[in-house]
Amino acid sequence: MLLGRKNSVAWNPLTVTSLLIIGLLLICALAAPYLAPQNPSAQQLPNRLQGPSLAHWLGTDELGRDELSRIIFGARISVQVGMSVVAISLLIGALIGSLAGFYGGILDRFFNIIVMNTLLAFPGVLLALALVAFLGPGMGKLILALSIGGWIGYARLVRGEILKVKELDYVQAARALGTPSWRLLIVHIWPNITAPVIVQSAIGLAGVILSEATLSFLGLGIPAPAPSWGGMLSDGRNHIFDAPHLIVFPALSVMLAVLAFNFLGDALRDYLDPRLKRELL
Repeated sequence: MLLGRKNSVAWNPLTVTSLLIIGLLLICALAAPYLAPQNPSAQQLPNRLQGPSLAHWLGTDELGRDELSRIIFGARISVQVGMSVVAISLLIGALIGSLAGFYGGILDRFFNIIVMNTLLAFPGVLLALALVAFLGPGMGKLILALSIGGWIGYARLVRGEILKVKELDYVQAARALGTPSWRLLIVHIWPNITAPVIVQSAIGLAGVILSEATLSFLGLGIPAPAPSWGGMLSDGRNHIFDAPHLIVFPALSVMLAVLAFNFLGDALRDYLDPRLKRELL
């Protein structure tokens, strides 16, 4: 029964499906030039607005560009932006959250009350929208804009976990033995707070992909002719009735990617939960 329960936690159908979707997404991102049947920017005006066919499996857009090729290259953009933003946000958030939670005092009040609460007063997408409008479109500027507001969640999570873990007996014993602060953080505290950080990173990837698609849809994300999923939705909204495939397939791509990372985050939370693991053992 325990083995069956363990398998149900780690390998339920939603987890397997999400892993398959994420694996396909990563393959498209890494091997887009080899998988795409055509150049995603090649215009073929005589073939514009064609529906799915053997020549174009997902149809063509208003300029005759192959939709399947553009969706495959759009996966590369989504993965690149998502991983870059999560990596930068996690690095900044972990550093600030560790300092605020471990040392406390004025440092904690400054970061937690002044900096984080000030940035949290603005909705994340609205803050990114304002920053991108100020900086201008472009992948690097989009990553910077999403990272400026994205680190707050990681910082608050790390701070809260450190405040809880640093009061445990084994940490207090190591402190009493004269263990340096840096060793306490790296050796005794951080290995015990990585599980929620990993879960938050997986769910954060879904949020970044959705934010990138939103900004690109509004014309403030990845500039044309780069095949961003949000940009493809923006281009296809004028043909929603005569060529609905221009909306359906990019929207499905965004939806499946976001759902896959959310389901993966839920599965990781269940699998890495120490209380659940104790019950299984």
